[in-house]
Amino acid sequence: MAVDRLLPTEESTDLLALVRDLCEHELAPYAAKAEETESFPRDAFRTIGRAGLLGLPYPEQYGGAEQPYEVYLQMLEEIAAAWMSVGVGLSVHTMTSYAVATFGTPDQRELLLPDMVGGDLLGAYALSEPQAGSDISGMTTKAVRDGNDYVLNGTKSWITHGSQADFYTTFARTSADQKHGISAFHVPATSEGLSFGAPERKMGLTGSTTTTVNFDNVRVPVANLIGEEGAGMRIALSALDSGRLGIAACATGLAQAALELAASYAQERKQFGHAISDFQGLQFLLADMAAATESARSTYLQAARRRDLGRPFTQQAAIAKLVCTDAAMKVTTDAVQVLGGYGYTREFPAERYMREAKVTQIFEGTNQIQRLVISRDLLRSVR
Repeated sequence: MAVDRLLPTEESTDLLALVRDLCEHELAPYAAKAEETESFPRDAFRTIGRAGLLGLPYPEQYGGAEQPYEVYLQMLEEIAAAWMSVGVGLSVHTMTSYAVATFGTPDQRELLLPDMVGGDLLGAYALSEPQAGSDISGMTTKAVRDGNDYVLNGTKSWITHGSQADFYTTFARTSADQKHGISAFHVPATSEGLSFGAPERKMGLTGSTTTTVNFDNVRVPVANLIGEEGAGMRIALSALDSGRLGIAACATGLAQAALELAASYAQERKQFGHAISDFQGLQFLLADMAAATESARSTYLQAARRRDLGRPFTQQAAIAKLVCTDAAMKVTTDAVQVLGGYGYTREFPAERYMREAKVTQIFEGTNQIQRLVISRDLLRSVR
């Protein structure tokens, strides 16, 4: 049951048809096997890159598709419903490209963006550290100016696409100032001194490689400094606002996939001479799953439309991330319940959906952090 989407233009409707065809033939058939074998889906990223989907919200002059976030997020939701690791990867890549696209100089955009959003390269966002996750100010990775270079030393953790990416949008401390001492850098994967830890052994998203990234005297040209020195925290937080919308859309796609699986199974599974979908108790469960999924979708779209209009959306992005990821956890758990014993086996993808949903409540700011963001923004507005 395809989602009946309300899209703003004929072009975006055509894009939806392209994305759905790609999901049906190039992504969904390969997801289960790749997740089972923990195989990084580089070919899938090449496929969506060739289709122009790695630069959906970015300007056409740099190789992007120049779509509003309202459209980009709905395409992202479709991809995540087909293969969550690829959806999350697309969201991370889009966030990784954001720093140059939004804060880069004209020369940086001309030089870097076409390759970053053109389809061949894949990015990673190197912000978190072992002791500095939600607390960005606790960052210890350093960048020291040395002539025409910065020299980076430190370790980043929980990096999606670690060891697989072609470039890393990296944040490092350039002074001791808590608020203005962090700077952002574009670091090519070929940089000497860059190394990676072993892939994390995760509960879900096993096709998406997550590693530590080590910087050992990594030299980065001054020309690769993104924005002003000391502007890194502002860049990171701004990127996270948009990135949280990406995760909200991915979580909604996962919930949609679980809902469709549960509804289909309920019509096929018979007990006491009837399809279990005939029983009111199960009908109510499916109704609650549908309501949660539709509410999640409406929440992220409201935030996206604010972003597209240039209005503040930090609070709305945090609300969307909170609501959509909690919905994904609930809907995927309920899908396992609908399938009963089969839901607990790997014969059906319900158990995988449930495992994948959990991390959406954790990365890009835990849902407890989202509550802090929401409450602080709310209280500021009523003073």
